[in-house]
Amino acid sequence: MDKRTFIRNAGLIGLGSMLSFDSIAELVRNVSAIPPERLAADEEFWAKLRKGYRLKPDYINFENGYYNFLPEQVLEKFIGHVREVNFQGSYYMRTVQFDNKKMMAAKLAEVAGCSPDELIITRNTTESLDMVIGGIEWKPGDEAVMAEQDYPAMLEMFKQVSRRYGMVNKIVSVPNLPASDEEIVDLYASAITEKTRLLMVCHMINITGHILPVRKICDMAHSKGVPVMVDGAHTFAHIKFSVPDLGCDYFGSSLHKWLSVPLGSGILYVKKDNIGGIWPLLAEGDRKPGDISRLNHIGTHPAHTDLTIADSIDFYNLIGAERKEARLRYLQNYWTSKARLMPGVIVNTPDDPARYCGIGNVGIKGMKPSDLGDTLLKKYRIYCAPIDGANVHGCRITPNVYTTTADLDVLVKALKELSQSLTN
Repeated sequence: MDKRTFIRNAGLIGLGSMLSFDSIAELVRNVSAIPPERLAADEEFWAKLRKGYRLKPDYINFENGYYNFLPEQVLEKFIGHVREVNFQGSYYMRTVQFDNKKMMAAKLAEVAGCSPDELIITRNTTESLDMVIGGIEWKPGDEAVMAEQDYPAMLEMFKQVSRRYGMVNKIVSVPNLPASDEEIVDLYASAITEKTRLLMVCHMINITGHILPVRKICDMAHSKGVPVMVDGAHTFAHIKFSVPDLGCDYFGSSLHKWLSVPLGSGILYVKKDNIGGIWPLLAEGDRKPGDISRLNHIGTHPAHTDLTIADSIDFYNLIGAERKEARLRYLQNYWTSKARLMPGVIVNTPDDPARYCGIGNVGIKGMKPSDLGDTLLKKYRIYCAPIDGANVHGCRITPNVYTTTADLDVLVKALKELSQSLTN
């Protein structure tokens, strides 16, 4: 066998043992009577789903928060869509692509729990939220409230808008380990004035996994006449919720994260009454002010990615939102509960289950996050994301449904050894 044939065949290893969509459905039916919290600890069940992921053997991947790559079942569907769109060419792009995109948006709206006429498909969270930030009619002296823990791309967009229009950005700092919801709500409330025109808040802070009391923040802001924009990059298809139940005016997320859609797909939700008040990112033809499609013009784009949204939703629904959330929360607590007991180890994520799910952040006293990340990769073959800023100093750990407790045991062992080496 020549080298080229070997590499091709090696790439197919595991595909024969992965479960089909029908087999996943049967697997889930067999455990349907088991509560999600109990099933979360069933390593045999999750090991069967793991077979659908082609995992790189060089390291344990704890950086799924950047990009939750596709399970092979969805990847094969995606490749099929690429082939079909390529086969039809301009005919597809000039005919059914628009109807198909509306159908995909409707499926996403069902997951989000909102009306299809309040949601569009974008390319990522940054595009979604920057469209709102840049699309508001700002006037000199207007104010916006946000946190230093918010995603840098949005903070930079607010800076640009400030330079361009003379509006003012008021930045708070969210505590890593708050005493109560009220502490966080009051923090945002203290920054609001009669000049505030928008408040931005993370549903889940990306660098720590801290879930914020968004509904309470929205209710507080609305009582003062301030609309709220929510960064939901890390909660959509991660934890189960309804976007309208958050009470927000705008919500953005990236589908390539926890829904495992191919790269280049996101959503923007705009409450119906607010659609007409936002300028589109790119100029669109004549549309009614309340038609959300007026915000959706981006020119020619990879239409096959849109089509794969349905397949990713099917995979997500087969596992079940409650089961996925329970598993991710179980995995996070599995390692953080051990790490919190280690001298010299700092867990930057709250220990209240209402305030976390799959993402956690850990640091070691006396060790720079960059050095910790480098050591974890080189010595323990663990890949993660070092964070050093916004009052967070540690490495972000983001598992996925394919992650095993054995994988996490390697992390726990590493933290124990590294912390002991610094305290002895």
